[in-house]
Amino acid sequence: MAKDITLLWGSGSPPCWRIMIALEEKNLQGYNQKLLSFEKGEHKSKEVMDINPRGQLPSFKCGDKIINESCGVCFFLESKYKSQGTKLIPDCDAEQALMFQRVFEVNTFGDKMGMLVRRCRICLSFVLPCSDITVETTSGGFLAGKNFSLADVIVFPAIAYLYRFGLSEERYPKLTEYYKNLMNRPSIKATWPPTWKETPGQDILKDI
Repeated sequence: MAKDITLLWGSGSPPCWRIMIALEEKNLQGYNQKLLSFEKGEHKSKEVMDINPRGQLPSFKCGDKIINESCGVCFFLESKYKSQGTKLIPDCDAEQALMFQRVFEVNTFGDKMGMLVRRCRICLSFVLPCSDITVETTSGGFLAGKNFSLADVIVFPAIAYLYRFGLSEERYPKLTEYYKNLMNRPSIKATWPPTWKETPGQDILKDI
């Protein structure tokens, strides 16, 4: 089953990471994967371009189906393999609505997060106004109900990325609580970016 899946990915990329978390949650270990280097320009290789003409990672195939948008891949995996592993779309209408809200917030969040890292002098409360919304978790500590869902799969890597760049844990207690609650989840721990394990983070956001 997983042998039909191919993922070309880069370490530390939130879009790549969310797909890997989804694959773990759906018990799809053993898929074909290849870690490529952004620094060496390997995301522009023919191997990538044959799957993703934009020359970007992640590049994803399942059988003859190609999907190169990470959120789309996560939804595809949940739809195709919904009977196995973790159920990532809630049955409850209210939780499902909240899950969709959180998932699509991450597009705005990701754009502003990238701008923040590139221009760290900009105030976080201005650049990421959705951060207070995003971390409004339920009593179970998840974003869209009492269970882990696609909202967490898709949003967590973006949150972790901020802490990698030195976001203050003390200044953002809700965000920090959410981050620490999930960082040791098996699917997240198993897919933690290898370059993050091998090298220290940066502190460019410590004063934001």
